[in-house]
Amino acid sequence: MTAVSYKKVLAKKLDDPEQAAEYLTACYEEGPEVFLVGPRDVVEAQGGITRTAELSKLNRENLYRLFSRNGNPRLTSLNSVLSALGLKATFEAAA
Repeated sequence: MTAVSYKKVLAKKLDDPEQAAEYLTACYEEGPEVFLVGPRDVVEAQGGITRTAELSKLNRENLYRLFSRNGNPRLTSLNSVLSALGLKATFEAAA
């Protein structure tokens, strides 16, 4: 039996905007440190930083910094990236 990389399975799922939205929601619910990893995973699954930079009209180097472990994205930058990936942030009342 051939072992399949977790990252490969995740990337295949995150290529789908519906799956990516669910993943980002789950990351957000886990807290800020986990959430900031989520968009980076989605970006990688959907063509990488270069493609996302082109689609979002943001600087590639800034995106690398934005999604680094020490990144602290501005809401405007995060919204540009999400929009480029076919996603948007939504909120709902807590149950």
